[in-house]
Amino acid sequence: MSQPTKTTTQISKVIQLNSQNFQTEVLDFQGIVLVDFYADWCGPCKILAPELGMPAEELKDNNVVKIAKLNTEDNMELAIKYQIQGIPNVIIFNKGEIAKQLVGLRRKDDYKEIILEELLKK
Repeated sequence: MSQPTKTTTQISKVIQLNSQNFQTEVLDFQGIVLVDFYADWCGPCKILAPELGMPAEELKDNNVVKIAKLNTEDNMELAIKYQIQGIPNVIIFNKGEIAKQLVGLRRKDDYKEIILEELLKK
């Protein structure tokens, strides 16, 4: 008897943003959203991706904090709107407002600390 196969498609804990869902997922969200503005060709962005995946996994059942990514090349209008000039560029939104912006690669714990600071402001 064959064993049931597991689905290979998993829902990512990191939300993939685009111009269609940015308003709903980030600006309308009444919590904290960490948005990683990145490009596929960016080496430091590739290093940052798994670093953000770990907190996203830890926060998967949380309804107050989201971790999201936005490809700047596919969503140039949003990159321009938020004046993204260097990547990786992480913006932390709190209730739809920019709370903090970090340019360049940082340690995973730096992002966690900023999220915690924003949670304590509530």
